[in-house]
Amino acid sequence: MEQVEHSVEQEMILARVAGIDVAKASGMVCTRVPGTGPGRRVQRVWAVPADSASILELGRALAGAGIERVVMEATGVYWRPFFFLLEAAGLECWLVNARDVKNVPGRAKTDKLDAVWLAKLNERGMLRPSFIPPRPIRELRDLTRTRKTMIEERTRHKQRVEKILEDAQVKLGSVASDVFGLSGRAMLDALVAGVRDPKVLASLARGNLLKKKTALEAAFVGRFTDHHAFLVRTELASIDHLAAQIDALTARIVTALAATHIPDPPDDRADGPGGGESLSTLAERLTEIPGIGPYGAQVILAEIGPDMTVFPTPGHLASWAKLTPRTIQSGARNTHGPTGKGNPWLRGALGEAAMSAARSNTFLGARYRRIVKRRGHIKALVAIARSILVAIWHLINNPGTHYTDLGPDHYQTHANRTRKTRSLIKQLEALGHTVTLTPANAG
Repeated sequence: MEQVEHSVEQEMILARVAGIDVAKASGMVCTRVPGTGPGRRVQRVWAVPADSASILELGRALAGAGIERVVMEATGVYWRPFFFLLEAAGLECWLVNARDVKNVPGRAKTDKLDAVWLAKLNERGMLRPSFIPPRPIRELRDLTRTRKTMIEERTRHKQRVEKILEDAQVKLGSVASDVFGLSGRAMLDALVAGVRDPKVLASLARGNLLKKKTALEAAFVGRFTDHHAFLVRTELASIDHLAAQIDALTARIVTALAATHIPDPPDDRADGPGGGESLSTLAERLTEIPGIGPYGAQVILAEIGPDMTVFPTPGHLASWAKLTPRTIQSGARNTHGPTGKGNPWLRGALGEAAMSAARSNTFLGARYRRIVKRRGHIKALVAIARSILVAIWHLINNPGTHYTDLGPDHYQTHANRTRKTRSLIKQLEALGHTVTLTPANAG
């Protein structure tokens, strides 16, 4: 399918553009280039199969036509062949959020019209590109995201085991805090092997469970049958398999971090981002931030990458991660909307780090306790996550620097004493007291 259309357009920013509406088996391509007369445009629309040979041929055709920028909408994973193969052909490719390229309501929606709309938005500079990290970071992302998925799957298998135990009236989960700890796993293996005596099973307890032998004996008085044993054996085999896969992924992630180095700055400045530091060393520096462990540091680096030139300021990074409230202005009224969804993998890691930091006796813990009193738990955690992300930006952007905690008493030592005194007096007066101040050194 091909169409050539001549039209007159105004206010163009890019002269030669292309838009691609991507689907699973094909992509609808629209190019817009200058026409023969002043202000005239030539528009061409055609379908391209999604196989590598056809996309490479498309890349040669677009490069030969002098296309300045190719824009495509993020559709599942189907955009990847078009984006990476066209980028390898020397074309500037932009991936844009589907929310930012919605067509005008009421108009018909077809693949052809969507491709034309993308091309028109492209030539007028009305789009923002999504962040696409370089290949090593993309591969690291694949590893960390696969590990996260497998950890969640392993958790589901563990929950099924607990459900089977409840069905068999075995209350091990009510006594042991971790059914799959050293003691719990030994008891489960014994159950699967045919042991049914509660005293024998309780004798397998180790550590703190030794104090709960009586409760364990009562917990194992149930109706655990061979049917339950078969189901638990199947689930335990899946758990062990997933655990081995997770360990293998973690080892590969560690190797990838050690093998990937941050490139030196273009002007060879010693204080510029990069400096040849490996990602494993950078990950160790990130773990200095309260709440961030080795696992969280690996996930964060895989999601944002080590090149902070993509995010000129910490505010840009926080806004991209959707940790900044959206501003809504209408006339003289200014309000804040929800932060938005953002990157779920990054937000998950930052959320776990924020919850851990909120319980610590550090500056971030004090900041959480200061905010939660007036803003609530959720907003306080978002504020802590944003503070952590800002610290991460500075550590990545300044090689060799280390995190320094301000201390849990930072707000007290840096408070405005006069304003704090005035605030406390007003609170006491509001409760019906008459306040008289006497300096501590009056005697």
